[in-house]
Amino acid sequence: MTSAARAPRTGRQAMLTVEGRKEGDRILLRAHGELVVGCTDTLAGTLAALPADAARIELDVSGVSLMDTAGLRFLDLLSGYGRRHGIPVSATGWRGQPHRVLELLGLDTTDPLRTALPRASAVRTASAVVQERAEEVESLRLEIEQLRHAIDSRPVIDQARGILMAAHACTSDQAWDILREASQRTNLKLRQVAAAVTASAVPEGPAPPAPLRAALRAAAARHAR
Repeated sequence: MTSAARAPRTGRQAMLTVEGRKEGDRILLRAHGELVVGCTDTLAGTLAALPADAARIELDVSGVSLMDTAGLRFLDLLSGYGRRHGIPVSATGWRGQPHRVLELLGLDTTDPLRTALPRASAVRTASAVVQERAEEVESLRLEIEQLRHAIDSRPVIDQARGILMAAHACTSDQAWDILREASQRTNLKLRQVAAAVTASAVPEGPAPPAPLRAALRAAAARHAR
């Protein structure tokens, strides 16, 4: 017994499959995919095909990678089937994002069917919190990457400042202003400007491109006084 359904989600097709087998009087189901729009249709098809003599249903959701508000309706459908037929049902194997959603909802993360299921609005709130936390982690990762890049760039920038200080008899702060203004005038990154200045100071080193040379001269005229 296998059911599958495709449901649109953020511009792509998400599929949930529910496979099952019978062991004695138990029905063992295994879900793969995402508990999103359309997942209840998949489960309903599977439940409709179950043998009448089933005494217990055990659903393994370890193959589920995402859960949104439709996941609550999915669990409601499974729980309702058990009540109507007077048999115990369980949903275990939660992990990853679905596990975090259950935690935020205060449900039993081993088997949420052991506790009263919350309203769909609560699942929406939990999903939003999980998404917000993921965005915070990504923002932190980008910040760390920027800091690492800044640390890597510091030596060449310091070298360029020293070269400009010697060439224009200016202070360290004035050399910094020259680099920054030249970067803004040429739309080049500060590290690229510094690397060009440093390379030009090496014997037989390449001179900076003409637009950058002009920007450096203009910046020096403004700041190295």
